[in-house]
Amino acid sequence: MTDETAAPGTAAPGARTTRRTLLRGALGLAAAVGAAGALDLGLARPAAAYGWSRTLQQGASGADVTELQIRIAGWAAASPQQTCVAVDGSFGPGTAAALQRFQSAYGLGADGVAGPQTQQVLNSLESADGSTAHFEWSEFTSHDGSGFGGGNVGSAQVKENVRRLMYKLEALRRKAGDRAVTINSGFRSTAYNAQVGGASNSMHTYGVAADTVVSGLSTLSVYRIAETCGFSGLETYSVSWQHVDSRIEYPYGSQFWWWEDGVA
Repeated sequence: MTDETAAPGTAAPGARTTRRTLLRGALGLAAAVGAAGALDLGLARPAAAYGWSRTLQQGASGADVTELQIRIAGWAAASPQQTCVAVDGSFGPGTAAALQRFQSAYGLGADGVAGPQTQQVLNSLESADGSTAHFEWSEFTSHDGSGFGGGNVGSAQVKENVRRLMYKLEALRRKAGDRAVTINSGFRSTAYNAQVGGASNSMHTYGVAADTVVSGLSTLSVYRIAETCGFSGLETYSVSWQHVDSRIEYPYGSQFWWWEDGVA
């Protein structure tokens, strides 16, 4: 058993809203007909969509750049690589390259500049409650009923960590051919984590980890995709779920790359 391994409970994704179902259809059309077609079809901006106020490109800095980096963090690499998008509010070459990969995946012109069309597609992946298009908060709460409380950091920080994790999982989902992703275990309270045999410093107790299953794909296939998504923690693909985490990005005592099976 590794420092992250535990027998996760199985939690089916929560029911999706009608708006979210329509949004998925719009995103599918975006891939088919390109950004202009998606915009003509009225790709919905959720009520809480981020208020982009300017075009972002290399050399920009600020809170909006930080938000951009959060949303494209899962596009850290084009092939297996131990690298991640720095979420530092400074738009450099790494951010531009990740943005180009995001743009290509969503049928946009891959110029590495976040203008209105790119920003609209970025916002299409956001839900009104702050979660993302294909993931619900309820999928990531601790299975003992404690929500996002009782972890190794406060509940507000856990929720923000989970939000950032969702965007990486959106990238993984897209790269997997838009296959459904089930979250078997997201955040764990320290009590629940101990109950299932997790390490006391498990990344689950901070909200930066998830145990995932992708419909129709082997764990090995998911592992290989995750190697391009900026995940610094990957559990062995020999089990029936794929553990992913972002340990290197947080000061939680596990700031090292841990790809248990190396590069697959």
